Amino acid sequence: MIHGLNHITIAVRDIDKSFDFYVNLLGMKPHAKWSKGAYLSLGNLWFCLNLDESFPSCDYTHIAFDILEKNFKDMKKLMLENDVKEWQKNSSEGNSIYILDPDGHKLEIHVGSLKSRLKTMKSENFPNLEFF
Repeated sequence: MIHGLNHITIAVRDIDKSFDFYVNLLGMKPHAKWSKGAYLSLGNLWFCLNLDESFPSCDYTHIAFDILEKNFKDMKKLMLENDVKEWQKNSSEGNSIYILDPDGHKLEIHVGSLKSRLKTMKSENFPNLEFF
């Protein structure tokens, strides 16, 4: 049985540009970088950049990162000051900014948790909602 998330790998067209975005804007910790890739981390999450053709999802699929409420305003300001594009406005529980990385991969920086989301869902009207 699986017991957790091991790593996330995304295809990028420019290692240097993506490395700069994920390390210097989002604050990931760099571990290794070479001509065709990079290994970064964020907390316990291992995040990989792989030089390849990049075909970001056109649907709602995205990667969401945690941020503390006290840091959200500054992070949002940093994203906007660096002309990071937003792909959606937040309409759900908790503060979020939905952004695109240099290749157009959809990301979310979110204040909240599964617990807070489920609590909110109890007071909203979701058709055929079941809790387990």
